Amino acid sequence: MKQFLLWLFSALVLVSCARVGSPVGGDKDTIPPKMVGSNIDTTRINVPRDLKELRIDFDEYITLKDVNKNLIISPPIKYTKIIPSSMGNKYLQIQWKDTLQANTTYNFNFGNSVVDLNESNPLPYFNFAFSTGDKIDDLYISGTISDALGSEKNSEGKERNLVIGLYQAKDSMDYRQKPYYITKADPDGYFELNYLTPGKYKIVGFDDENGNSIFDPGKEGIAFQKETIDLQSSISGLKLKTFASKKPVKYKEMAISAGGVLMTFEGNPDKVIVKAVGDKPSDYKVTHKAKSDSVKIWFDAGKENIGAAVSENLKFSYDTGTKQDTVSVFYKKPAKEDMTVSNPFSNKLAPGSDFRFSSNYIINKIQPENWKLESDSIAQNFTAKISELDSTQVIVKSDFVVGKKYKLTVPKNTVISFYNRLSESVRFDFEAAKPEEFGSFTLNLVNKPEHKFWIQLLDDKNEPVYQKYTNEPLIKFTNLKPASYKLRILVDNNENGFWDSSDFATETLSEDVYLYRKAGDKDVMTKVNIRPMWEINENWDLTKEEQPVN
Repeated sequence: MKQFLLWLFSALVLVSCARVGSPVGGDKDTIPPKMVGSNIDTTRINVPRDLKELRIDFDEYITLKDVNKNLIISPPIKYTKIIPSSMGNKYLQIQWKDTLQANTTYNFNFGNSVVDLNESNPLPYFNFAFSTGDKIDDLYISGTISDALGSEKNSEGKERNLVIGLYQAKDSMDYRQKPYYITKADPDGYFELNYLTPGKYKIVGFDDENGNSIFDPGKEGIAFQKETIDLQSSISGLKLKTFASKKPVKYKEMAISAGGVLMTFEGNPDKVIVKAVGDKPSDYKVTHKAKSDSVKIWFDAGKENIGAAVSENLKFSYDTGTKQDTVSVFYKKPAKEDMTVSNPFSNKLAPGSDFRFSSNYIINKIQPENWKLESDSIAQNFTAKISELDSTQVIVKSDFVVGKKYKLTVPKNTVISFYNRLSESVRFDFEAAKPEEFGSFTLNLVNKPEHKFWIQLLDDKNEPVYQKYTNEPLIKFTNLKPASYKLRILVDNNENGFWDSSDFATETLSEDVYLYRKAGDKDVMTKVNIRPMWEINENWDLTKEEQPVN
């Protein structure tokens, strides 16, 4: 019996020594760790410049969660070691090799990375500041940052990692370096830059996708102000808006595509001139829409015997206005590159609308006199034309009767591209839907823009589903599919037919944007709910950031 009790006592001692933290049972710990001291005295001023480490003590065992993503040191210090990594300690320690700057306030912003070991309760937005001078600078800049176009995620569909930085204003700015001061925005877009020294700064905010604390042009969204900030007193309520970073025009690649080859670029070239270099192809067409990244080169590979047996090296020159070069592609004629047509839209036709179908080729000519439109086996009168906005589409007009079903037969060889024809006969079946299946939306704009604008109804991915280009204060959308839509206005300030975004390289601000929000929705766009047979009416005062709740 004594041996058993001795064994039981020894086991309990071993278990208690092995465990770190609170015992099992009782209420769950919800209290975050508390700082109890550091290796720097309580005044935190006149800290020696040769200091090489910072140690902060806590009242319980802690660990650091995602510290490499959360920790921001301003001004930047390149640290060499940080403790703890994964095991718990009652302190954290950061070591570095740099010599500290004179008369400078340093701020270590840990975000929410300091958590207790047992329950992972975070010490929220934990900062530690000290100064190598005789005072700690206490100026601050606070505000919000959000996407100007209303997107809640970045271009890859990921959550944004928004950071805000201050650069010391100089004649020659180098944004390839880390900002002198930097902080992260919280999930609601609120930010604070603390412990700032008086001076002149340039402020930028960006979506730091790769976590390197440096803005990567052409990849990350950017917010900026053209004016220099002369910081002599604290600033609050600053509002920053991020835009997609403009990419410089740059050739990307050339690849085989149906009917020829496709040349692609980064950026949005206004105009690209392409010419064949060499004997083949001798007959070709080049199509490019202004501000499109794609240039299509069409030719008849079969007629010119290009790449029929083996790949042939085709060369083309291009001129974007800022860059000229000659590039090539090894072309092997695809085994099958038929011209096809399909209906990628709905087979339910909204009242008063036209039927459309599209092709995998640009359409150069159609022969609708050989087509047949029928309803209840009775031929119907119709007209057809190639869309002026998208030459891969055909628009078919007729007196479509609601509730009626239709079939359109398009025989082969009656839809023609530059060097190809529709290879098979196609039949489209569709129905003219009833008005009661749709809703309508009327918008009254107060203090409308001076210039023309696009009014857009957006889906959950922030893509336009319906839009109009107008300058009228009263806008009506009819025959809308029932759904929830967000509302946005893009102003064509220069009326060039394109909405021009910001260009950080030239410090050119974007054209105006308005997002529809009602009071209480914060930075989330208010949705307009379209229901069948309902007519929704809204007023939008563009001089107010938030609209009153009805």
